[in-house]
Amino acid sequence: MRDLDKFRGCLIGGAAGDALGYPVEFMDEKAIFRRYGQDGITQFELRNGEAMMSDDTQMTLFTAVGLVYGHAHGVGLDNIQELAEPINGAYLDWLTTQKQRYDPSKTPHVAWLGNCPGLYSLRAPGNTCLNALSQGGGGRINRPINNSKGCGGVMRVAPIGLFFCDRGTSLDEVGLLGAGAAALTHGHMLGWLPGFSLAQLIFLLAQDGADMRTAVEASLGSIRRVFPESTDRDAFLSLMEKATDLAGKDTDTLSAIHALGEGWVGDEALAIAVYCAMKYEGDMERALIAAVNHKGDSDSTGAIAGNLVGAQIGKSGIPTKYMTQLELLPLIEDVADDLWRDGPDASHADAFEEKYVSLRFGR
Repeated sequence: MRDLDKFRGCLIGGAAGDALGYPVEFMDEKAIFRRYGQDGITQFELRNGEAMMSDDTQMTLFTAVGLVYGHAHGVGLDNIQELAEPINGAYLDWLTTQKQRYDPSKTPHVAWLGNCPGLYSLRAPGNTCLNALSQGGGGRINRPINNSKGCGGVMRVAPIGLFFCDRGTSLDEVGLLGAGAAALTHGHMLGWLPGFSLAQLIFLLAQDGADMRTAVEASLGSIRRVFPESTDRDAFLSLMEKATDLAGKDTDTLSAIHALGEGWVGDEALAIAVYCAMKYEGDMERALIAAVNHKGDSDSTGAIAGNLVGAQIGKSGIPTKYMTQLELLPLIEDVADDLWRDGPDASHADAFEEKYVSLRFGR
């Protein structure tokens, strides 16, 4: 059964981790602990009374809306990998929010989010995403658009795992769409393979209630099935195994994160997030604090860790302090509800029609 609380928890948790880590993204550890104390940043830093999200949450929302839009227009009914096309269209709408001012007279290409003034804000968007989408995006696993392995591919794909809960979709298929969505802008295997894994982890955590270790083992088994042995594949498997191994040891958190990397590239970002989500399983606060207080890409590792923990515990398990004053919280929850509902019902038919059906993809 599709659990609305977990859909909300995954997206809100990701936004919370993003917002917690965003102020320290480009700070080294000495600066973080000097400014925030021995525990680092533990609560939102507010700007105009709100905890601001970065491009990570922006693009995650556009992924979700692209999925629902595509499905509403019959894309992917026979082959879910075709949903990469409307997701790419949604990312092009996100690109508009980063390059232009809000103009209510213009109609978005795919994503109704293009009608939301609050998303027209530069939040340290990744150069790889900007450059790739400025060329139209559209990269594929077997037709890479570049050689980037940055974390901008993985940090946005959690909605894919949610969307296919309880549809009878195979784990391998879910992973391939996660990889395909990442490959739209990131061409290196270590840029899109983490997207394969994260989509699967969310799928398992939200659907079956699996524990982190079981979910990781299932995802790594799928990778071994789907992808031939290669140096990059094996490097990813080894790093993920290291993350799970460290989570079971008494190694202090910061030393463990240092052993996994800094998170600027996709495999390291996912490994750090998995470590934190497994080390502090079911505990959003401790997982997020661990995931953001390091010298690397704090908002991305925080966002992914928040997605993972949120998919497990749901919105009902997230501490109030990580929702109160979170920027655009009603919008995030609205998108989560649309992703869960995936179609009109008696009370939302008109809104669904306006948001997902009246737009015409590809015009």
